[in-house]
Amino acid sequence: MAEGYYHSKESVEQYISMTKGMNGMMLIIELEKHLKPGASILEFGTGPGNDYDILSHNYKITGSDLSEEFLSRLKHRFPQGEFLKLNAAKFETTKKYDAIYSNKVLHHLSNEELKRSILSQHESLDSDGIVCHSFWKGNGTENYNGLFVNNHTEETLRQHFSHKFDIIDMIPYKEFENDDSLILLARKTL
Repeated sequence: MAEGYYHSKESVEQYISMTKGMNGMMLIIELEKHLKPGASILEFGTGPGNDYDILSHNYKITGSDLSEEFLSRLKHRFPQGEFLKLNAAKFETTKKYDAIYSNKVLHHLSNEELKRSILSQHESLDSDGIVCHSFWKGNGTENYNGLFVNNHTEETLRQHFSHKFDIIDMIPYKEFENDDSLILLARKTL
């Protein structure tokens, strides 16, 4: 995982500028089909808080990020919010959630880190909990502006998640180009 990129003020400001006006509304609409209002959500990689802001209107959301710079800004923007310093690759929490959500975060994990994350997510969800994540669609890994990106196909995501989750839906969508992204919705198996 690219631990250094989002830790400087300059890179965080660059990211905020680059994502201004962007959010995961399409992803959130899919999540809302499977999650009742008032449910608890843990969000990975809250970043500037664009999706957190939308989700907080209908859900009890806990934001998280590994970047102290993002966490500081989040606490200033949402003074009543709950935020954790959390590494999505290896985390433990004593709280159980109804859902775990991320928008283009888990693709920064290697396959081994993703496997560990999936196990931790399974443990951190209530018995009927769901995950809702988006990924860049494709094959192989790449370095994008100093960030590790691990692209996934529907097949690779099924391989990673199916041993701990029942896949509800896998939805291709366009972020910048046709079918460049995937939404994964899955329910925890016992």
